[in-house]
Amino acid sequence: MRDGLLLVDKEPGCTSHDVVQRARRLLRQRKMGHCGTLDPGATGLLVLTLGKATRLTRFLINAPKVYSGTVRFGETTDTYDRDGTVTARRPIDGLAQEAIESAMEGLVGTYEQTAPPYSAKKVKGVKYYELARRGEEVPEARKEITVFELRSEGELADGLLPFRLSCTSGTYVRSIAHELGQVLGYGAHLANLRRLRVGPFRVEDAVTMARLEESEDRSVAAGEAWVPFDRIPLPFEGATADPQQERRIIHGQTVLLRQLDCEEGDWIKLTNQRSQVIAVGTVIERIGDAGVGVVQPRIVFR
Repeated sequence: MRDGLLLVDKEPGCTSHDVVQRARRLLRQRKMGHCGTLDPGATGLLVLTLGKATRLTRFLINAPKVYSGTVRFGETTDTYDRDGTVTARRPIDGLAQEAIESAMEGLVGTYEQTAPPYSAKKVKGVKYYELARRGEEVPEARKEITVFELRSEGELADGLLPFRLSCTSGTYVRSIAHELGQVLGYGAHLANLRRLRVGPFRVEDAVTMARLEESEDRSVAAGEAWVPFDRIPLPFEGATADPQQERRIIHGQTVLLRQLDCEEGDWIKLTNQRSQVIAVGTVIERIGDAGVGVVQPRIVFR
């Protein structure tokens, strides 16, 4: 378990950085990162990158995410979730399930989202939540997101409604819960959140850190939670190099490849005839219409 991905089912009460630090000590691995932060109170899938796979983080971190969670209506908090201070309360006697579902449909699509004031986003090296805690003004930061699906997963009961969300990377689920409350006029915050998927990876295949720490054979305990480097799925096409091309690629030299199903500027995964990933490159020139192109290695692994 040196180079690859580790799918972790994060427990509540710890940060994503805490999980990385625990995994570093446990696996005695210095190079490690993750593909998308989860708030301390959230649970679910955290994709860790180990060894050489840390160089693939830039391609994996933008994968779409799927969540399940619960929204509490009638209460607004300063952090937009249950860990914050309640800033407003309102009775929800007149709130109907149909109105909520209609408002959810209105939040599906592509639009600019405002980051919550208590977030890890930085301005001049200072995190937003640090400014907020000091009582300083937090600048408004907007980012384009896409919500593919937002729907209820049950009936409204005691102010709580379960939901399912599919969205692009970088979406603040807390902000969606807050916005839902604003649209309806009753206020709302995120009561709990669990991440179910990151791109093709599922929380059902993940392992808890507690299980890894208790196990004598961690590779066996990890099971499907461990994705070896050469089996990591990347969000672009791949091509196989022959031995002569492989020698050129590992020295950073361009190669002429056939049967390419991509355009100039596209990324491409380069493997050798032993199905080992040797590099990631870009198509710098297409020649004719027969799928022939010149590929420049950008990140070389072997």
